[in-house]
Amino acid sequence: MTGAPIRLFVTGGTFDKEYDEIHGTLDFRDTHLPEMLEMARSRLDVRVRTLMMVDSLEMSDADRDLIANNCREAPEPFIVITHGTDTMVDTARVLAETVPGKTIVLTGAMIPIAFGSSDGLFNLGGALTAVQVLPPGVYITMNGRVFPWDGVRKNRSTGVFEATG
Repeated sequence: MTGAPIRLFVTGGTFDKEYDEIHGTLDFRDTHLPEMLEMARSRLDVRVRTLMMVDSLEMSDADRDLIANNCREAPEPFIVITHGTDTMVDTARVLAETVPGKTIVLTGAMIPIAFGSSDGLFNLGGALTAVQVLPPGVYITMNGRVFPWDGVRKNRSTGVFEATG
């Protein structure tokens, strides 16, 4: 374990969605990441910054460039990104192509943390652990598994990330 600070970038995704009872939709208000770190009793030096709050299906190339620029400019060599699961691999590809020399782990959730039975807390813990021990590169961590960015896909029929090849 490094003891070095970890940058945590928030981009939205199911992680931070909340149910809007008036409109019957899932939308964004504010990130739950600081309270999740407190709930998990994290003792890491984690520096949280919200970059955007969007559903990953609505994420643009400009949004991915913003994420990559922030990763390049971050002084921390260890970065965790909370991200929607539908296009997580697309963002990981951009990061792998444009952000050298850092360890970057993307993670997400299938169920919003606001619902109380989310996989998000577990996935966040996995990502924070993985980022400290993996060599520089880009990875995706979901449901207790760590994948290289170019060796994973989301199985849309099962809702599970699985290795490719």
